[in-house]
Amino acid sequence: MLEYKEFLKQKTHEGIDSGISVNKLNPMLYRFQHDVVKWALKIGKCNIFADCGLGKTPMQLEWANKVPGKVLILAPLAVSQQTIKEGEKFGIKVKYSRKQATSEKITITNYEMLDHFDSSKYQGIVLDESSILKSYTGKYRNQIIESFRDTPYKLACTATPAPNDFMELGNHVEFMGVMTREEMLSMFFVHDCSETQKWRLKGHAEEAFWKWLCTFSVMLRKPSDLGYEDDGFVLPSLNIIEHIAKVDRNHSKGDMLFRLDAGSLSERIKERRITTNERVKKAASIINQTDDTWLIWCNLNNESELLTNMIDGAAEVKGSDSLDKKTERLMSFSSGKIKRLVTKPKIAGFGMNWQHCSKIAFVGLSDSYEQFYQAVRRCWRFGQTKEVDCHIITAETEGAIVSNIKRKEKDSMLMAKEMVKHMQVHNKENLCTKKRKQSYRTTKTKGANWTAIHGDSVLETQKIETETIDYTIFSPPFASLYTYSDSERDMGNCKNESEFKVHFNYLIKDLYRITKPGRLVSFHCMNIPTSLTKHGQIGIKDFRGDLIRMFQSVGFIYHSEVCIWKNPVVAMQRTKALGLLHKQLVKDSAMARQGIPDYVVTMRKPGANKKPIAGELSYFVGAEETFTRTGRLSIDIWQRYASPIWTDINQSNTLQYRSARANKDEKHICPLQLDVIERCLQLWSNPDDLIFSPFMGIGSEGYIALKIGRRFVGIELKKSYYEQAHKNLKRMETEAQKGKLFE
Repeated sequence: MLEYKEFLKQKTHEGIDSGISVNKLNPMLYRFQHDVVKWALKIGKCNIFADCGLGKTPMQLEWANKVPGKVLILAPLAVSQQTIKEGEKFGIKVKYSRKQATSEKITITNYEMLDHFDSSKYQGIVLDESSILKSYTGKYRNQIIESFRDTPYKLACTATPAPNDFMELGNHVEFMGVMTREEMLSMFFVHDCSETQKWRLKGHAEEAFWKWLCTFSVMLRKPSDLGYEDDGFVLPSLNIIEHIAKVDRNHSKGDMLFRLDAGSLSERIKERRITTNERVKKAASIINQTDDTWLIWCNLNNESELLTNMIDGAAEVKGSDSLDKKTERLMSFSSGKIKRLVTKPKIAGFGMNWQHCSKIAFVGLSDSYEQFYQAVRRCWRFGQTKEVDCHIITAETEGAIVSNIKRKEKDSMLMAKEMVKHMQVHNKENLCTKKRKQSYRTTKTKGANWTAIHGDSVLETQKIETETIDYTIFSPPFASLYTYSDSERDMGNCKNESEFKVHFNYLIKDLYRITKPGRLVSFHCMNIPTSLTKHGQIGIKDFRGDLIRMFQSVGFIYHSEVCIWKNPVVAMQRTKALGLLHKQLVKDSAMARQGIPDYVVTMRKPGANKKPIAGELSYFVGAEETFTRTGRLSIDIWQRYASPIWTDINQSNTLQYRSARANKDEKHICPLQLDVIERCLQLWSNPDDLIFSPFMGIGSEGYIALKIGRRFVGIELKKSYYEQAHKNLKRMETEAQKGKLFE
């Protein structure tokens, strides 16, 4: 079994350096490029999210050149040829091939040619413009991930990924082999609504997620994001120029006498088809007035054909062209042989470097901001020396398409800025040789009969003397990541049940050690409903049974348990559980189930109890009940202790908790009912016994312990809960002292 500190380090989900250390790199690299490549080689498997023109190509080439063994680069169409030329500039030989090559150190091919290659022959794989993965069908995405699952060195390079597209980040995470996309979503995110794409980061997971991502990813929009100078990496102005093409509104197909502005997406697509001639004529009149080099983007085949015919010197690249023809024309535009290029963003929107062109026209604009962004970035990128004019030609009936794109652009820029802000601190730290050390601090406060400790329950329990605790009672956490904190010391922050069991086992061993022989430990728990999203099936997880077996494994005896009734109507309203809904009973009762009760499970340490427990059954919760002592205790009271089901627990009888709930908490804290605590303490402890809770929360167990004349020690990791517990314990200490004075 790992030492506890080693386990915590492993639990942080930090990437493990599995690459090589290289100090001497290509001198032509900028300093920031040098440091990023050096770190990426050290990591072995890495994402480089660098904005257009920051030199992803030379970085990935130098990385591939230093990786031990053969490397395959997958790239979009025609980017391969640009990469080869870039390699020549940096003295790195790259061979283009459409089928398996045997002798070359670095081979580059197009994504479409993957079927012709044996991935096992390569020690390294580079995905150039890796965000293209999400444009592929699931089949291609899965093929790329599966083909290179066992490849030791991996590099994915793309411009800043869409900040609100966690699916795209998930693709990169899965390609790296860190975890599946579904595991990433389950670990760090909450699915807040019925739309598949709508996920948000859990409050406490926000910082942890970006820190985790930075262990195998680096992101920058400009060198200064990592603390370097921006010399040579300042973008010129981008001028967006809108043109509205007039249309004849008198011609309408359908019930309307006049054509109205398009509202829905389908209506906008229809208008684009109808208004092709008007928009193309408008574009041609603008472009033909100049002698400049132009990049003309369109979305429809008839737009492409008409533009090519009406614009002077225009050449077309369309989807039906052969790979050779596409490559030849794209490279001819790169070299200046072709001065006006007409094509679609989905054909040439990724990877091409066309800084020689500063005039762009969109004749047919889709609602995809990403397509627009990538298409503009072919020309407006670092290295561009001129202002870039971007002309957008739309028909007056297309509706608010331009304003829609502008809104998406504004949102994306804000989110990208936040994304970089979250990552840059950790990226800077990773690129430096010295790492910040994580410090662990604990505090302790004491009262007349109580001690409250703010710290790690495992470490602090280790400090308690052997066989000094009379009785322990608590509610254990369970694997529910980032619900209440982002600390790796939080037992709730476990990615699965297996990790939780390992973490909890460190504590159970010491619970056994500190408990007096013959004395008891009680834990309050419930079984856990499973879901399709997190577990792959709807059912119930036997959490109670798992805990019992864990305690038995260290030597505890399974002593007893009681089932606590809970109102299923309240549970249904709170959780909307499928099995509790009446409509499910009517639809198919095979999926209907009962409510899930709470349990108090009690374990006993072997050995003789040296101090018998009187069992103060006469002093009981609900003191308003009266009974007389006639040589034996009331049978009604006895049944309330001895019954295997407690139906009289007041679920709302808990300590006040709202002041302890932090803003980022995903759930309200659920303090143990005071009825349950008091009943257990009176049954299984004596006055002046030392009561322990390793998960003190807001101090409920200690509050009751002091109330009925016991001593208490509790540990709590979360600071806001610890502070609330301190207040509650202090208050009860004062009340208990007043009670003694009154007596």
